[in-house]
Amino acid sequence: MKPVKNSKMDRRQFLSFAAGGSVAAALSLAGCDTELAERRVAAAGQPNIIFLLTDDQRWDTLGCMGNPIINTPNMDGMAKNGVLFKNAFVTTSICASSRASIFAGQWTRRHGIIDFRTHFSEEVLAQTYPMLLSQAGYRIGFIGKYGVGAKKDLPIDKYDYWKGFPGQGRYENKDEDGNYKHLTQIMGEQAIEFLHACSKDKPFCLSVSFKAPHVQDGDPRQFIYDRAYKNLYKDVTIPSPKTADPRYFEALPEFLQTSEARRRWQIRFSTPAKFQESVKGYYRLITGVDVVIGKIRDELKRLNFDDNTIIIFTGDNGFYLGEYGLAGKWFPHEESIRVPLIVFDPTVPRKLRGVTVEQMALNVDIAPTILELAGLAVPQQMQGRSLLPLLKGRKPKWRTDFFYEHLFKHRTIARTEALRTQRWKYARYIDFDYEELYDLKNDPLETVNLAEDKKYQQTLKSLRKRCDELLQIAKGK
Repeated sequence: MKPVKNSKMDRRQFLSFAAGGSVAAALSLAGCDTELAERRVAAAGQPNIIFLLTDDQRWDTLGCMGNPIINTPNMDGMAKNGVLFKNAFVTTSICASSRASIFAGQWTRRHGIIDFRTHFSEEVLAQTYPMLLSQAGYRIGFIGKYGVGAKKDLPIDKYDYWKGFPGQGRYENKDEDGNYKHLTQIMGEQAIEFLHACSKDKPFCLSVSFKAPHVQDGDPRQFIYDRAYKNLYKDVTIPSPKTADPRYFEALPEFLQTSEARRRWQIRFSTPAKFQESVKGYYRLITGVDVVIGKIRDELKRLNFDDNTIIIFTGDNGFYLGEYGLAGKWFPHEESIRVPLIVFDPTVPRKLRGVTVEQMALNVDIAPTILELAGLAVPQQMQGRSLLPLLKGRKPKWRTDFFYEHLFKHRTIARTEALRTQRWKYARYIDFDYEELYDLKNDPLETVNLAEDKKYQQTLKSLRKRCDELLQIAKGK
């Protein structure tokens, strides 16, 4: 379906909200990126690296991924002048486990972080990408939602700059004068503060882990966006997903119909008005992150770091926006496991920019990619694969499938294991005798479960076997 009203006026409103000219310049998808492309790399040493992570941002909530409504000019600008991965996924769709996988480059079965209390052991922490960069002489900083372990276990003393917080944090804050300030804006200011203390003599790696666009759990408003964007998208009608039709919910097994995902659907999407309010709030939170990205890039340019700073942008997991009558994430549908991924590298030749990559990239690939970009060896225990060959325009033999797992124990969230190939998706629910099989080529919305169809039993058997094989590899033992 198409939006009922034109979003062009909405886009003009957006430009008036965004401070400075960075966003307006980015809308041309050129500007400073084109200038960077034609300048020589000033620094001959290791590159600086900024890793940007959003929370619950699904793959299709960027303009560069085909969304006709959302305003993400700075994300789009990085894609236009960098590398856009169209098939990026997480190996587990829940924040604590996924973030641990990003830090350590390992599947959950290997690193063992399956809840919100468990932290890395000292040995595993020492082999995460920030600690390895620090050992190699990088100045490292962390801002935002750490996501792994309890407050008492935060590795504050191991960072040169620390503005991380445990748990979810809160969107609404006040400055020293008692004025309202949104968390996303604060994190942007902290990123700039970090940059001001950096120098050309020492490479840096800053990890910014946004809370946005995650809901504020326990708050009836749920998606608490910056008040500056309250009128953004107001003249747009968000089209309802095809699979929001009740018949797709009715086709689900009983344990999904009574799951936590359905309870949260009632809060966020159960009426047309709630759907519009929630999705617009979700979009506004993402646009708020986009504005901060523009400000960070402007500051990099002002400080003369722009020509030697690689920016990696991705999400920690996907998010249902009412598909199948569900909310949240956790389960193996595309909406839950597929995320955005952009790598902007100003140090590479122009021919390697503005590239779209079709190969599957995973959250476990982030750590080895960062290490290789910094010129460091990837530890043997990292299970992900560096994306550097793809970033360099090479055509290596690449994965054609991957193993997905969700092991968090919750009374109304079913644990799952799955196999995602280029064509098929096989999923099984650990606590229930229930399997799913979808032909993604002919049924990309995953609406027809073929698991009990006699014509597909050989396919089912083959995928089940492959899932078992990858499970054992994920254990890494």
